[in-house]
Amino acid sequence: MVTVAHPQAPSNTAALPRPAGIAPATRHLGPNWYAAVMGTAIIAGAGATLPVHIPGLRTACTAVWALSLLMLAALLTARTLHWVHHRDQARAHLLDPAVAPFYGCLSMALLAVGGGALLVGEDWIGTSAAVALDAVLFTAGTVIGLAVAVAIPYLMAVEHRTEPGQASPVWLLPVVAPMVSAALGPLLVPHLPAGQAQQTLLYACLAMFGLSLLATLVMLPMIFTRLLTGGSYPLALTPALFLVLGPLGQSTTAVNKFADTAAAGVVPAPYAQGFAVFAVLYGVPVMGFALLWLALAGAMVVRARRRGMGFAMTWWAFTFPVGTCVTGAEGLGRHTGLAVYDWLALALYALLVTAWTVALTQTLRGLLNGKLLAAPR
Repeated sequence: MVTVAHPQAPSNTAALPRPAGIAPATRHLGPNWYAAVMGTAIIAGAGATLPVHIPGLRTACTAVWALSLLMLAALLTARTLHWVHHRDQARAHLLDPAVAPFYGCLSMALLAVGGGALLVGEDWIGTSAAVALDAVLFTAGTVIGLAVAVAIPYLMAVEHRTEPGQASPVWLLPVVAPMVSAALGPLLVPHLPAGQAQQTLLYACLAMFGLSLLATLVMLPMIFTRLLTGGSYPLALTPALFLVLGPLGQSTTAVNKFADTAAAGVVPAPYAQGFAVFAVLYGVPVMGFALLWLALAGAMVVRARRRGMGFAMTWWAFTFPVGTCVTGAEGLGRHTGLAVYDWLALALYALLVTAWTVALTQTLRGLLNGKLLAAPR
């Protein structure tokens, strides 16, 4: 879920050579790289709750979660070096409308790895450590996500000077981060004291659901209009169309998690029943639109591929958004009792694993040959 666009150097220094300095490999390492962590963590999170038992799957998911944790630690270190030693480039990223929205990926990477700790990580590190890790990552990810949801649209309004014709699915990244908090926050509810603490977290997640959903509904028409009236996106950016699946699948996941949590006695009976009804009445039509968009985006990607689209880091857009649709379908399968959603979850998970394998392999190749960290042309 990254873009190939890069910030432009200021005009008065464009012709001057820039020394490599300290940690040169991190100079062009943007916030878009957190998408690789998200795409890896969702493999574990989605696989842990599949509606069928596959021998060895949980162990494999736990191993993938451990990999996502290592990737997160390595990337946080590298990005810290980027900010310390290449502040001019970091500031340029913030002022670039093609790069700044990816700061939402930092929040979602923290949240995805934290949620995975409770879903599968506890098998290896124990429940207490998993709860503590998720509490830290969830808190940090939520605070960052809420800040980004305000700061990036603010920068777009007063600094970036974007035009409606430039609307891109990438614009969704800052505002969808609170939806990830809404979907993963219920995992922590059972570990809080009963009563006010549990209810406060659940309703806070519901508030973040509304915050993100309404912001998404404002942006989606611009993205759809841009696609229909502005022609196809540049080849390397075409996979970003899959980003639209993120808020759709994640919001469906969230309402199903709310229903599961409410049914455990966290809220009084009338509200618990309301959450269950809302999960179905909201989730079914939204999942229908997600499948429509999946078909449309898939057709655009096939077209771009035929026209010569090669690998770019945008291919990570095929992972996390599809993973949210897997978890959304899993939840609908539980609450509707319909086997069709179970089969949908399995089919989407197969697509997710395939996309992740390709993206990870190509990313490792690009790192080894140095192309992915090279200066933009």
